[in-house]
Amino acid sequence: MTNPLPKSYRGPLFVMMALEFFIWGAWLPLIFGYLPSLGFTPGQQSLILGAFPVASIVGMFFSNQWADRKFVPEKFLAFSHLVGGLAILGCGFTKEFMPFFLLMLVHCLLYVPTISITNSIAFANMKDPEKEFGIVRMGGTVGWILAAWPFTFIFVNWEAVNAAQPAGLVAWLGQALANPLSGDAAKVATKWTFIVAGIASLALAAFSLTLPRTARKPATASGDNLAWLEAMKLLKHPFVLVLWLVTLVDSFVHNCYFNWTGVFLGTPVAAGGVGIAPNWIAPVMSIGQVAEIVTMFVLGVTLKKLGWRTTMIVGILGHAARFGVYAFIPQSALAIILIQVLHGICYAFFFATVYIFVDAYFPKDIRTSAQGLFNLQILGIGALLANSICPWLIQSVYTTNKIVDFRGLFLVPLVVASLAAVALALCFHPPKSLATGAGGGAGAPH
Repeated sequence: MTNPLPKSYRGPLFVMMALEFFIWGAWLPLIFGYLPSLGFTPGQQSLILGAFPVASIVGMFFSNQWADRKFVPEKFLAFSHLVGGLAILGCGFTKEFMPFFLLMLVHCLLYVPTISITNSIAFANMKDPEKEFGIVRMGGTVGWILAAWPFTFIFVNWEAVNAAQPAGLVAWLGQALANPLSGDAAKVATKWTFIVAGIASLALAAFSLTLPRTARKPATASGDNLAWLEAMKLLKHPFVLVLWLVTLVDSFVHNCYFNWTGVFLGTPVAAGGVGIAPNWIAPVMSIGQVAEIVTMFVLGVTLKKLGWRTTMIVGILGHAARFGVYAFIPQSALAIILIQVLHGICYAFFFATVYIFVDAYFPKDIRTSAQGLFNLQILGIGALLANSICPWLIQSVYTTNKIVDFRGLFLVPLVVASLAAVALALCFHPPKSLATGAGGGAGAPH
């Protein structure tokens, strides 16, 4: 029987994940509405939004090779978050396109590889990844939630609160929540999302140096020195290729959520939206992460009972169900809010399961690059497609006289997700034994 991971390791790994995803969760949900407020053109907005997926593509061929073979992972993590943290911090203090774009590009180029690196550090210090990764990765979920809720108070009209002269904590809290910023004032306050992200990144840079030491993985004598190339070679296995392509589709659908949900929630009911106040949009979108905490707890048991394929199919169909509610009952704010729980289930049952699958099937000395191979789809190409197509769909195809046809819009990811689930059900058949998997025994215990 496998011994559990020592608590002294589980705690630091949990905190590492919490800080890692706090950084991303601080600036991502609100950037889609912030960039137009700075006067950036649609083309400039696309360039900025494309920095993250482009960094994912670059990381696949460059940064992850370094992380696999050239550097001690926790030191690479510290360097990346030090420089990347200063860059994202700078985004909060500029309104000019070129400085903003360059700072965002630097941050993304250094941040994106750390997602694979934190996974690798975690897996290297686990004895039973299928059971333990869900709990450790839950730290990332907690971090994302913590990043959303402070902005409930940052986006508050404090002048109105002070004018009301509330007596006592309860009255003060009620006034704060009842007086959100709106219009231009809310857009200006969004700069704090980048400042908070930068501070968290610098904190993780320092904390990385306290993590358990993870040795570099030298290239095998018979293997190619390019770790990413060895990872790419594994696409010759049909079950790996099918999962890689379905991951691309699921990433596109996943990023449709980020592109459109904030706008949908904030659009007035009369215009077809939900009519939620600006200071509550990020907290509502964080409900999915709360559900993800519960899902991560049961992920290990779910995988053992349902298997890889069924667990992933449930994750994909969660997207279809959520967009179905968006499309057919947008007038029910309660239903829209409650259906956010599926976002966490979609992430845990598909993306987290993919990461565990990669660790189980891929050779040890290229696992960071193997994680990067799938992050190429999850964070790179899929996000790039969504960030290019989604603005066009919502602004040109499904908008008439400034009114968005949200039903037609949301039917697009609903259909795409459903087709991806069917493809996975019919074509994804991994070997039952790890010894016959792509890694040829790569799933042996650490």
